[in-house]
Amino acid sequence: MWYLLYNSLLLLISPVILFVLLAKPRCRRGLPQRFGLLAETSSPEPAVGSGCIWIHAVSLGEVVAAAPLVRDLRRRYPAARLVVSTVTETGREAVEQRLEGVAEHRYAPLDFPWVVNQVIDHLQPSLYVFVETELWPNLLRSLRRRKVPSILVNGRLSTRSFQRQRLPVIRGFYRTMLNMISCCLMQSERDAQRMIELGAEPSRVRCTGNIKFDQPIPQAPAGGMVLSKASLGLTDRERLLVAGSTHPGEEEAIVDAYQALGAEFPDLRLVLAPRHIERAAQVEQMIRAKGLTVTRRSTGGKEPMAGIGPRVLVLDTRGELALLYRDAVVAFVGGTLAPVGGHNLLEPAVWGKPVLFGPHTDHCAEVAALLMIAQGGRMVRDEQDLAQVVRELLRNPVAVQRMGLAARQVVADNQGALQRSMEIIATFLPEREASKDSRMEQRRELSSRQS
Repeated sequence: MWYLLYNSLLLLISPVILFVLLAKPRCRRGLPQRFGLLAETSSPEPAVGSGCIWIHAVSLGEVVAAAPLVRDLRRRYPAARLVVSTVTETGREAVEQRLEGVAEHRYAPLDFPWVVNQVIDHLQPSLYVFVETELWPNLLRSLRRRKVPSILVNGRLSTRSFQRQRLPVIRGFYRTMLNMISCCLMQSERDAQRMIELGAEPSRVRCTGNIKFDQPIPQAPAGGMVLSKASLGLTDRERLLVAGSTHPGEEEAIVDAYQALGAEFPDLRLVLAPRHIERAAQVEQMIRAKGLTVTRRSTGGKEPMAGIGPRVLVLDTRGELALLYRDAVVAFVGGTLAPVGGHNLLEPAVWGKPVLFGPHTDHCAEVAALLMIAQGGRMVRDEQDLAQVVRELLRNPVAVQRMGLAARQVVADNQGALQRSMEIIATFLPEREASKDSRMEQRRELSSRQS
């Protein structure tokens, strides 16, 4: 009954879905694949018997989280075909940048029964892994009918999602859908308990931790120019306040805080990285309206920030923010002053930088709490609070260093989720997926233990 109602509603709104996809130029490229037409892929077919592991990551953030896991899958199962699907273009770009030569990309199919059936029949996956609670009922049902295990990795449930899914009108459907999943690997005990309360069988729910703690140190792209203070025309004496993954509303607050700091810290420069780079022109216009000199990374000259006095760089290029945090003296992570829920607080923490964020951290609540407990992160309420905290830190280099070291230690102390997740994933893969070398290594290790 639930699936009949869901599919009836899906059919009813299908014209709207098609209109939205056609209206957005960035969605047209993947339209055939979204409808299950696979002719446009040029990826080679897998070798006979090698199997296919399908990993689904919605967008940029999920791809970043999943990338180490995909690389580990490639290392453990070199003969397998790895397919990473995304919904967004930013996700596609991240797969092509971060996983080139490791996995192939395709756009996620729309959740119509005939579409997902066609895609599953073509890929013939031996395992489906999806990141951070991206649930598609028809896809999960079709996989279950074909006895293909599905594993939720790095799962989380925000307070808003949890409360919405507890509503009586959809709770029964959600319980049915959750029990289509073979195993739920959750980021925290809170997330694991919420999944159980929503109807998942306790035996299928495990708390393995947040695999974002296991992210490698960001590296510059091969052959590309490294974004750094030097490439921005800055001297070692000048200092960077990097505000990443920002949203409308909080960008104005960040610029206001920066202006309030200008008189006392004339050597301070601001890098503002909007979460959605298509808003760069809008952000640039806002900054100019406040009387500041501003340059966009994509259109700036060789030395875009060179000069005297307050200056702002709008970072409107992809894949550079995580590396630029290395050169920040203080970092602010967006989606937290605006009621979004927060983005990746670990990107600056891994570089040993003080991490500032607003009160809206529902999407990263555990990481925010860990950073605050360790005194590697600070929550700020508004632009005045942001300006005051940055002022305190800039006046005290020792405090900056101490706070940065604490942030880095939080990352080090919470690593291991990737290994725990991979050990569970391996139990769902047939023995033939593993390489001969991997099996021999496991046998040697077992033999040495027994002796």
